[in-house]
Order: sequence, then structure tokens, then C-alpha cells
Amino acid sequence: MSDSLSRVRGAFADYTVAGVRELLGPVAGGALARDEIVPALRATGGGSPLEAFTRLFWLQVAVDEAALKDVADDLVALGLAERSGGELRALVHVEPLESVRGLGHVGYAVSDLKARPGAGVPLKPDHVVGAGGASGSLARLVVHRPVDNVLDLGTGCGVQAVHLAPELEPRAITVTDVNARALRLSALSFALSGVEGVEALQGSLLEPVRDRTFDLIVSNPPFVIAPPEGGFVYRESGLHGDEFCRRLVVEGPGLLNEGGTCQLLANWLHIEGVPWEERVGAWIRESGCDAWVVQRDVQDPAEYCELWLRDSVEAGTPEYAARYDAWLEYFERQQVTGIGFGWITLRRTADAARPVARIEELRHAVEQPVGAYVDRVLTGLREAEEFSTACAQEGALARLSLRTAAGIVQEQIGPPGAEDPERILLRQTDRLHRAAGVGTVEAGLAGVCDGSLPLEPLLSAIAQLTEMDPGQVRAHAAAVLPELIADGFFEIA
Repeated sequence: MSDSLSRVRGAFADYTVAGVRELLGPVAGGALARDEIVPALRATGGGSPLEAFTRLFWLQVAVDEAALKDVADDLVALGLAERSGGELRALVHVEPLESVRGLGHVGYAVSDLKARPGAGVPLKPDHVVGAGGASGSLARLVVHRPVDNVLDLGTGCGVQAVHLAPELEPRAITVTDVNARALRLSALSFALSGVEGVEALQGSLLEPVRDRTFDLIVSNPPFVIAPPEGGFVYRESGLHGDEFCRRLVVEGPGLLNEGGTCQLLANWLHIEGVPWEERVGAWIRESGCDAWVVQRDVQDPAEYCELWLRDSVEAGTPEYAARYDAWLEYFERQQVTGIGFGWITLRRTADAARPVARIEELRHAVEQPVGAYVDRVLTGLREAEEFSTACAQEGALARLSLRTAAGIVQEQIGPPGAEDPERILLRQTDRLHRAAGVGTVEAGLAGVCDGSLPLEPLLSAIAQLTEMDPGQVRAHAAAVLPELIADGFFEIA
């Protein structure tokens, strides 16, 4: 088996995201992203090993065994393909993965064959899904700092662990899943990707690791909210509503080492008369962690049903209307007005009695990968709280120093030729691309804060230049700067 694995890994040398992208070109590649394979079939008819692997494992069509004669026996021995009348047919979907941090090729994800519209093959309840938009979002969210040990909860085909192994280089990786088939396929992902020593445990939620602690927990959980009947294990937990995500947020921090991070994707219900921030905020308070929750999208119940019925290729089947109706009935009973999708990052802090949290909606494009600065966002929330507390003490501004964050620009808005602007904006050119309307005091500080001087003399100088009362300037700064620190415009030096 090890010899077969070595030969297949060697033959896969060009079967990378970059290799396939160059092979297909923008038109066929764009069509494939929409699950249309005809242009890709036209682009892969030359007979090279890369074309054969792309047709076999990505397009999922039979290839002539002669095109892969050097590894045909090995592909069969590893359970990746089968022989049929002189042809090879894929038994699984093998997709190359590219680093979200610009490190190039990181490995492969082995999953069940991809279900495409019109194929006429229904998904099995234990279907193991491959890499997709959600798994990519989570990989881009994960922190960019070394960790000693990692838990990938609900690993599926192992996408997150394949990303984490070369990017964070943890000493130990543990993966869990309730689906035994997922653990078998993830083992193939790890073997083809050269990821060694992964501990795999079967079980639901946190049960397999209740007595353990980790530096990092990541999870792309079964967050889809659906009626309990007829679900798929890769996306639906069987728990009522958004209970699975709630329990993961509330219970997950108990498995974190101090300073450890838990990051997950989640769906949450919008209930009539209850702001979603309050519902999710209650989860966060119970977690006892510093937290950053971001809602990236919201769908009404009908849109949500249609999305996931397309995902499981149920649209157009005889059962479609009945499933759609049952789903809507389920939401109506709970007075659901919408379903939110987003990220949750929790960081276990030593000051568990006073956690800080931000729960917000960001629908615009942000700099990727978010993991490059997610720690800075949480640190900014903590610094804002500390600054606000310190400002209540006598002489605090004589001790506190700030620096303007990198990537901040100032914009002045007003009629052409006007002597004074009607509005001043501070804008981030990177990270979260926030903009904040500010006054003269904040704008003045943004121009001079480099961490070398405490705030007191800077504010006194601004008061003198603007002919404002020094006491009012200090009071104004103490009131508005915490929010600008939390937003990432200033940092405590």
C-alpha cells in the first residue's frame, strides 16, 4: 500500500490547482465552477496524465486505462478507481487544494463523487462532501500563528486539517466526525497530502474529546437548519433549529487552553421580534470568551430552502415540492423570518469574568485571508475596553499612548473650494475596509499618534490649535477613542 501511495503521489505532481487552472483556462474553469463540465471536457482531450487525472477525478468521466498505465494498478489498490472494460472510473472525488496563505499546493481532499444536476444519482445519507465555498471560508478565517495542537471537529473529508498541517505546523492534529465514512475518506486525504500522525475519533459534537484541551479548535459543522426528516449527515445535525451551533459555541471553550481559539462557521435563526444579535449574543455570554461574530449573509426561508435543495440535487425530483413545503412549515412554526450565515471566533482569556465581544454584520468584501488579522481584531476589542476603563482614572491620558493603525487614510468631504470640510472620514485601505466619520480632535490625533508621546500633550496641542477648551477636548477623546480602537483605527502603543 505504501508503494502504491508513493507512486500515485509522484504521478500527481502536476495535478494541482495551479496546474488544472492553467490546463482549463478561464472559460472552462469558470464553467466548471458553475458545475458545467462540457467546456472542461473539450479542454482536456489531449491525453496527458494531468488531463487524465482531471477528467477522472474532477470531471468524473471514464478515461482510457492506457493514459494512466504507470499508476492504474495503484489507483485501484488504493480504492480511488476501478477498472471497467479497459477504462478507469473514479470511485471518489479527488480534488487538489491550494493554500489560502499563498504557500502554493497543500494537498488533496478525497470525498464522495460530486453530485451534479442532471446526473440522476441521489445522495446517500452518509454522503461525504468535498471542498467547497464554506470550507474555503473557514480556511481563510483560521488564525495565522503557530499552535501546538489542533482539533478539527466534524472533519468531513479532512479539508481543514490538510490546510492546517503545512500552514501552522502543529505538533498534533485530532479530527472527529460522527460519520465513519468521512473518517475513512479523510484518511485518504491525509495520506495523499503527506499529512502524518493524525488522530481520528468517531463521535458527535465534543463527546470524543471531552477530557482534552487544545490550542485551536476549528469546525465547519453541520450547521444547516432543516426539518429532522430526510437529512444528510454532512450538513444537518438532527438537533432542533440552530442548537448544534449554540452548543458548540457554549461548550467548545471548555476544551481550550488559556489563550486558545475556537473558530467555526454557523447558521442562526432570525426569529420574529427577537434581534439576531441578542440570540447569538446570549451564546457568546455563556461561552465566557472574547468573541467576534460576523454575519456575512441572510436569506429568507424560501431562499434558504432552495439553496440547500439544490445543494443535495433534489430540485426537479418528484420529492422536491413536498420537501420544500415541509421545510417552510418547519420555519413557520418557529416564526423564522430569516437565516443568517457567518463566522464565529472565540478566544479564551484569563479575564473570563469580563469577556469582550463584537457582534456585527459585514456584507461588503473584506481583505482575505481574514486569519491574517483576526487576532488583531480581538486584541483591539480588549484594548478598547482597557482604554475606556483607564480613562476613568485620574491622569490616565498622561500615561496612555496610541498609534494610528497602518493602512489608514483621511478623506475630507465638502463642496469644491470650501474652506472647511463638511465631513472628515478615516478609512481603512485594508483588512475590514471600515470607514468612520470623525471630528477635528480624532483627525488630528490620527495625523500625529505614533506611540512616542502620551495623549495628554497631543490633546493639549490640538486644543490650542483649534482654540477649544482643553477639558472638553480630553473628555471628547475619552468618549470617542474606545470605539475607534475597537474598529481598528488606533492601537495602544
